[in-house]
Amino acid sequence: MNKGFRYIIYSLFAMTMVACSGTKYVPEGAYLLDKVAVQADNNDTKSTDLSTYIRQKPNNRWFSVIKTQLYIYNLSGRDSTKWYNRMLRRIGDAPVVYSEYDTQRSQEELKKAVQNMGYMGAEVYTDKKIKKKKIEVTYRVASGKPYIVRSVKLDVKDKKIAEYLQNDSANSLLRPGMLLNVNKLDNERQRITSFLQQNGYYRFNKDFISYSADTVRSTYLVDLTLHLLQFKAYTDNEPSDHKQYKIGKVSFITDYDVLQSSALSSIEINDSIHYKNYPIYYKDNLYLRPKVLVDNLQIRPGELYNERNAQRTYNNFGRLSALKYTNVRFFDTQVADTNLLNCYVLLTKGRHQSVAFEVEGTNSAGDLGAAASVSFQHRNLFHGSETFMVKLRGAYEAISGLQQGYSNDNYTEYGVESSINFPSFLFPFLAADFKNRIRATTEFGLQYNSQQRPEFSRKVASASWSYKWSNSRKSQHRFDLLDVSFLYFPWVSDTFKQKYEENNQSYIFEYNYKDRLIVRMGYMFNYNSAGERMANNTIKSNSFSIRAGLESAGNVMYAISNLTKLSKNSDGEYSLLNIPYAQYVKGDFDFSRNIVIDDKNAIAYHVGVGIAVPYGNSKSIPYIKQYFSGGANSVRGWSVRELGPGSFPGDGNYLNQSGDIKFDASIEYRSKLFWLLQGALFVDAGNIWTIKEYENQPGGQFDISKFYKQIAFAYGLGIRIDLDYLVFRIDGGMKALNPAYSSGKQRYPILNPNFKRDFTFHLAVGYPF
Repeated sequence: MNKGFRYIIYSLFAMTMVACSGTKYVPEGAYLLDKVAVQADNNDTKSTDLSTYIRQKPNNRWFSVIKTQLYIYNLSGRDSTKWYNRMLRRIGDAPVVYSEYDTQRSQEELKKAVQNMGYMGAEVYTDKKIKKKKIEVTYRVASGKPYIVRSVKLDVKDKKIAEYLQNDSANSLLRPGMLLNVNKLDNERQRITSFLQQNGYYRFNKDFISYSADTVRSTYLVDLTLHLLQFKAYTDNEPSDHKQYKIGKVSFITDYDVLQSSALSSIEINDSIHYKNYPIYYKDNLYLRPKVLVDNLQIRPGELYNERNAQRTYNNFGRLSALKYTNVRFFDTQVADTNLLNCYVLLTKGRHQSVAFEVEGTNSAGDLGAAASVSFQHRNLFHGSETFMVKLRGAYEAISGLQQGYSNDNYTEYGVESSINFPSFLFPFLAADFKNRIRATTEFGLQYNSQQRPEFSRKVASASWSYKWSNSRKSQHRFDLLDVSFLYFPWVSDTFKQKYEENNQSYIFEYNYKDRLIVRMGYMFNYNSAGERMANNTIKSNSFSIRAGLESAGNVMYAISNLTKLSKNSDGEYSLLNIPYAQYVKGDFDFSRNIVIDDKNAIAYHVGVGIAVPYGNSKSIPYIKQYFSGGANSVRGWSVRELGPGSFPGDGNYLNQSGDIKFDASIEYRSKLFWLLQGALFVDAGNIWTIKEYENQPGGQFDISKFYKQIAFAYGLGIRIDLDYLVFRIDGGMKALNPAYSSGKQRYPILNPNFKRDFTFHLAVGYPF
């Protein structure tokens, strides 16, 4: 411990010495920009919002504390011919030398931004604090008194549009009493534009909307007038009412090549058919059924043009895996007194068949191994963009820590899975309008998995029927209508059986290592406020996500068994074909939030809870449905399946470290380091518990009066390599509070850390939450 403290002291001393050389490459007469701050005098002009207008910012600080990259740069020598000097400069950051010009620009931008918020008399002042060769700049915002909108008027000469706006006035963003906020005025321009484009005004844009503001003398009141200009094709033309368009003819062209000329006349077409009055043109063969094309179309002849319907058409065709690109084009024409838009839906065929091969390393509770898989995918099996997949997988691991009596110490696994996904809601007796509106996908799946361990041999066969759909870009739903799993144990080692019998755990053995049938249904809901802005949990604004799920098993079968008075087996369980079935209900909830500090730093946290309750035909939750704690996505001071339940310290058998109740909470300080590297400081908390008291898990039962004393804590440091499409994560966690001990140094390892005992290393893909 003392030796470890010496290392920490030496490291801090070395960092301090490097920090003293922060101005090493700052020229004489110049200053290192050490700190920039914005001070606003009211809540409407928040400093965090105004910081984006700063033109010159100081060197990046890791975790908002240490300018590590500047110090790395300063470690380099002045001889640029030496490779290590070039490397240090490439990894590090050159010092940000204070610029008076950038400061003045920032002052002007801040002033303009505050004035746009409605504070027309705002002023921005700069305070500079110089210490040796470093300078700190503070921008002080004096907002002054805001201008308030006294009245709002519309100046619209187009009578039809004036009527539309009058009927939509309840949705207007402009209200008497609001600040004269330029951003809100522009948002209203965009809102009106979008509203009119949804009502036939295809060529309308926000440049036709302007404002005039008259101030009342000697007051801060403003009379605001919104002007909607009439249409002019050319500058010299007389103004006229805006044209309102209806959809004319709608056609499909299924073999459009985006690399060729964009002119429709250049598209090679050999044949065509008509389906429900929609012409469909193709080159050699029609690879999608006409019904699929028309069902995904949201643009209907005779209806007013609606920009949202055009976007929905893009979204619907974008879901079809058989297609690579979709392009929707409109051409205006006039028939009698009606303005029409003829529509062409241009489709580019994608690659329908593919084969993939994957190799991966595995790590199950510290046992290393390897796995390989090969898969085949067909993305247009029945010419309706159905995705068919079949995958073969094999794995091997060398198992450590086994007691004597087993014939081998290897784990082998092989399996096959197959699924077919339909881009529609397949269910009998449902109206076509409902199926088209919900835009769900239907998936049927079959799986078979065989596992050969020293202790037992297990086969798992399953079949599933599920639906997925989304109401918006932010929320997703999944409903498992039917999921049937059959767990079959053709062989169990006598040594393994004897271990349970000697420890009076035969009831656990009987339930988890005998044949079992699970017939379940479930629902899962996901919501992310960032929507499509989210990528790998890395975004530029605050966001939150919610995940909730509920599943149950065995209820229908139990009701039928009761009604038909079926006989029970020797364990008091109903069975189907002499196979007992599980009955339980399970619920999960997880909340995560990301708080952006600046463009380099953010705080993320999450809280998750889950509970699974056996009842009726079950005395325990099936092992594959139980919770475990520890690992790369849980309390990272423990390895996977090493923590809990409750205060149970473990007995070397990871099968006993599972539970029916779970609590997880984490908070991370995430900071962009350099290149693709990101760092994280984290604190985790959590544990699992059992609902009942089991002899093989003493201290594992959940007790409302003491469960909080059994929550484990861990802390640590992580490094992430963010490739945009993939994130590699390395986390090192240290135990801080160990609930396996009631008192003493071992309960509080944070006060007496032992690296060998308390440290756990994790290698994972993706963020933990």
